[in-house]
Amino acid sequence: MKLLLTSAGISNTSILNALIELLGKPVAEARALFIPTAIYAIAGGADISRNVICGQLGDPFCELGWKSLGILELTALPSIKEELWLPMLQETDALLVGGGDCQYLCYWMQQSGLAKLLPSLLQKIVYVGLSAGSMIMTRFGTTYGNHNLPAGSDKSLKLVDFALHPHLDHEWFPKNSIDNIQKLAATIAVPSYAIDDQTAIKVTDDSIEVITEGHWKLFNL
Repeated sequence: MKLLLTSAGISNTSILNALIELLGKPVAEARALFIPTAIYAIAGGADISRNVICGQLGDPFCELGWKSLGILELTALPSIKEELWLPMLQETDALLVGGGDCQYLCYWMQQSGLAKLLPSLLQKIVYVGLSAGSMIMTRFGTTYGNHNLPAGSDKSLKLVDFALHPHLDHEWFPKNSIDNIQKLAATIAVPSYAIDDQTAIKVTDDSIEVITEGHWKLFNL
């Protein structure tokens, strides 16, 4: 399993170097697929998705100089034949999973069948998460509640045994102070990483490494 769980994207040289190491090749030689699904469950999601794809919002992610970039929309997958999208997924080098609503993303990961495929796919493909796209792989997720999902829908896939709290001390997210995250982490039964937008968590099988040019904190039980 190869994961690069970022708060805001490929925001500095250290995170970029970690991505290249996981890919085993330069970004310019790697093919990527972007999953925008999570963003649709927040206000203005369609515009945000476009801006992320075009590189007009946030740190480099889709516009990083990939050899090729495709869009994989999870809500469409249940209604089309698997043979149309699975080969494309199997041939990619990096799966870029954008931010938004964790619960909405988790639901469509499961409904599309991608959640079941991830453990085997991630033996080859590098998973690169951004905000909610990172959180969904951990033991903790959040929701904006702008959807009509069944009550009790999962908020994360729980593929790694820690929680992730992105955007530490970000001006757009005043609740993400270190004190507030510490209180939240005390209610979660696994270790919690609080990371700012200059930090990412690199996971290679059972190895966990913090990649940072900013600040972060680990809250153990």
